[in-house]
Amino acid sequence: MNEMKKNIHIVVLDGYTANPGDLSWQELESLGALTVYDRTRPEEVVERAGEADAVLTNKVVLGRQELCQLPRLRYIGVMATGYNVVDTEAAHERGIVVTNVPAYSTDSVAQMVFAHLLNAVGHTDHYARQNRQGRWAEAPDFCYIDTPLTELAGKTMGIVGLGSIGRRVATIAQAFGMKVLAQTSKTALSLPAGISKAGLEQLLRCSDVLTLHCPLTAETREMICAETLALMKPSAILINTGRGPLVNEADVAQALNEGRLAAYCADVVCQEPPTANHPLTHCQRAYLTPHIAWATREARQRLIQTATENVRAFLAAHPQNTV
Repeated sequence: MNEMKKNIHIVVLDGYTANPGDLSWQELESLGALTVYDRTRPEEVVERAGEADAVLTNKVVLGRQELCQLPRLRYIGVMATGYNVVDTEAAHERGIVVTNVPAYSTDSVAQMVFAHLLNAVGHTDHYARQNRQGRWAEAPDFCYIDTPLTELAGKTMGIVGLGSIGRRVATIAQAFGMKVLAQTSKTALSLPAGISKAGLEQLLRCSDVLTLHCPLTAETREMICAETLALMKPSAILINTGRGPLVNEADVAQALNEGRLAAYCADVVCQEPPTANHPLTHCQRAYLTPHIAWATREARQRLIQTATENVRAFLAAHPQNTV
């Protein structure tokens, strides 16, 4: 291993989001000569990875064009669960091992789902902002209410996709006293207690809260659009912590503006960062966070730890979490 460490060059192309300075790369550095870049522009990829045996990337794209110019590269570690930033077909053709980091952010993403949901039904941010401006001090009574306030107990949560995050969201929803429906490839008999299997149309029609936890595929792209939004209750809340393109954002904005959807809570948009004139940015009932559901310190620590273990396993000729 010592000789191998001297010879292997590891490059992290975009390390800042995973580790803006509050965590350590020390364990990864123990595996080889390590270079960490905070960010890498597309035109810098080939130069920075040119001498690398192993490259770690979060959002920097490694497509066929880049891989053809990296003859030394033997390993790509995606520092995320989704690995669409890598042309895996081109990588496999060149004998490059590709790995990802599954399920590191389950608790963090589920937590963000309910941070959004609780804000949407309780308007905590609305009241906190008002009261920084003295609104409560001016109230004639001991309290004031200028928004609808809604209990989750007894409401129906619809979940699209019942992987690790979807299951955790279901568990939390049940703790709030919600009924849970799920669209999933799993059989009805294999579902955890209290979760009923349903088709998408049933979810759309019955859900008071609809939350998306499915992968982005040709079939799921823009699954929420004008046609499917028309089936939802006007009082429904739509939550997307999965992928921006699961929804047609212009259609969602129109539904919000016309009162056909109560709220849209999202941690993702189709283009990140969004443009200044993004259709949802100025919608009063759209609540957007900047793709941070995955980014608790604990989740980022798990991410770096697993990414390091993936490299270690590759060096030991027993790769894990391959895709």
